[in-house]
Amino acid sequence: MGAMLVGKIHAQTIAASQRKEETPVDSLIPWLLQEDAQLRGIPFSEVIFDATGKHVLAFNPKEETNARMLKQIGTVLDEVMARLNAPESAIQGIPRINEVSSHFEDLIRELLNKTPGLACDFPKTAAGGKQRSGYPDLELVDQESHRVYYLDPKLYAVGTRDSSFRTFYFEPKIVTNKVRQDAVHFIVGFEHEKPAADRQWKFTRWDLVDLSHFQVKLKAEFQGSNRDMYRPEAIVATSGKRLD
Repeated sequence: MGAMLVGKIHAQTIAASQRKEETPVDSLIPWLLQEDAQLRGIPFSEVIFDATGKHVLAFNPKEETNARMLKQIGTVLDEVMARLNAPESAIQGIPRINEVSSHFEDLIRELLNKTPGLACDFPKTAAGGKQRSGYPDLELVDQESHRVYYLDPKLYAVGTRDSSFRTFYFEPKIVTNKVRQDAVHFIVGFEHEKPAADRQWKFTRWDLVDLSHFQVKLKAEFQGSNRDMYRPEAIVATSGKRLD
């Protein structure tokens, strides 16, 4: 009986050694498949707090400081839209809307810095550098109250406000994290008409959106570049040449 037990344990040990050693990915994939429904409607404030340790503060427009900031920001956004709609604006004639967005960031930053009592800049990363890519685009500080407001300008075409296509993303990082303060988080949305043949852009409205109640979805996506795919050792045949 003892010999049979020893033999059974030995067989189980061999079977276990033949199984693939479990990696983090082996746990991740089944979890993603089971938890898909739970990865929708996630409060953005929770994502920010878990990723950065900082709070997304709700914006109360009736509070004195916020009311003043709202008026100052609104005045700047009106001027930004008027300037960039002008026929002589630097954006007129630019073919792609993606190439226009940096002009909005630059002008918003410039005009907010000219507003007495406000300071606006590109937020520094946790490593201490300035980085324009990634969320958020701008950090606005009220020098009287020392409150911080993050601004992220977005441009969208007329008729697409109800679109379900992805227009916002946040990628948690450690070294390049740009959310380093408890702050109000704003999306600054500018709506534009489709450009005519002369590529003249016309922006028709702006919206200042409080993200304290914003909900996001997690899309699990495994990525690879051309460099990853077209490795010499992985290519088994090429046009005009057969590899033996």
